[in-house]
Amino acid sequence: MTGALDTPLAPGAWIGILGGGQLGRMLALEARRMGYRTRVLDPDPRCPAARAADEVITGTLDDPDAAERLARRVDVIVCEFENIRVDAAVAALRIRPVYPHPSILGIAQHRIREKETLARLGFPVPAFAAVDTPDDLATGLAVTGLPAVLKTATGGYDGQGQRVLRDPEEAHAAFAALRPQSERLILERFIPFEKEVSVICARDGRGRTACYPVAENVHREGILDVTVVPARIPEPVAAAARELAEAVAAGLDLVGLLAVEMFLTAEGTLLINELAPRPHNSGHYTLDACTCSQFEQLLRVACRLPVGSTDLLAPAAMVNLLGDVWIRSGGRPDFAAALAVPGVRLHLYDKEEARPRRKMGHLCATAGDAWEALARAQASRDRVLAGAARPFPEDAPAQGDPACPDGAPVR
Repeated sequence: MTGALDTPLAPGAWIGILGGGQLGRMLALEARRMGYRTRVLDPDPRCPAARAADEVITGTLDDPDAAERLARRVDVIVCEFENIRVDAAVAALRIRPVYPHPSILGIAQHRIREKETLARLGFPVPAFAAVDTPDDLATGLAVTGLPAVLKTATGGYDGQGQRVLRDPEEAHAAFAALRPQSERLILERFIPFEKEVSVICARDGRGRTACYPVAENVHREGILDVTVVPARIPEPVAAAARELAEAVAAGLDLVGLLAVEMFLTAEGTLLINELAPRPHNSGHYTLDACTCSQFEQLLRVACRLPVGSTDLLAPAAMVNLLGDVWIRSGGRPDFAAALAVPGVRLHLYDKEEARPRRKMGHLCATAGDAWEALARAQASRDRVLAGAARPFPEDAPAQGDPACPDGAPVR
């Protein structure tokens, strides 16, 4: 970027945010701390970002006119998630810079396009095949083998829109169930991974990059449940994961923030599962454990400020709080008991209704090592449900992996 587009935006400038969910809320809070003002585009005037942003413009994220209205009233625009209609982002780009570029949104929001792009650029991905008709299933299974995963090409957030196939006879039933949800489907080889990991990489307009530490993630029913940082993997593997994330960001010519989700196999191989060109759930720990959070980092890139330090100040673990927690606790979670655990901080997303599987907040714990951080985070969440049963032994050694009580990897 040169000329006017290379001049930093000073505090007081207006930042537009496409999307007012919890990621938009955390972006708005960080922007306010840094002295910037924010306008959010969201269909719900009472969205989670509403009380953090300076203004909410009510409109859908698939409406180019609404995106233009936002663009005319801000200096730069960032996206809080990738499923924004590309022509709406393009309409905004005609008026103001948009990060990430709409072309990258178009790749990340379509699983076939995403896998084809990564494969074309030479990055490791599971074997896959596009599925448009029932007849494509047999051809696709010859490529992927069994077991395999049939997914919708679009949508399917938080583990929805996919079926695991362990027998060829399951394929047609899965196709019939998923086809109404998406015009196209994708079949992918099922990877019996050892761990799921992710790397968040920032890249500015001059091509300068900064990667956060590798995060180790555990999902339950397709939703991120636990993140541990640093990931408990050999350092050469961690270095390879960071290098891979930087290479993908460069290959896409990204300006912004990119989360690269990967599978680590028993042989030590890394395979890219998904991309998210935005702040990511597995990066929430950066608010409490890094010099510069992922949200500040995106704002720095968008405002043409120097890329911030990604140093980890202390090992950390994050656990998600879903609406199920509110339901199981009778609508009144015991956060006082949760915060009695040393090193724990609470983040709530200001959502008005708790529903099953809905992300309502998270707890983040820091400690002297990753095992202890995980023990604290999980003990804190247990107390949300059960209350303070007994004092937390601050100096007690961790016994095994709290995420894997039987010693087996959690899937």
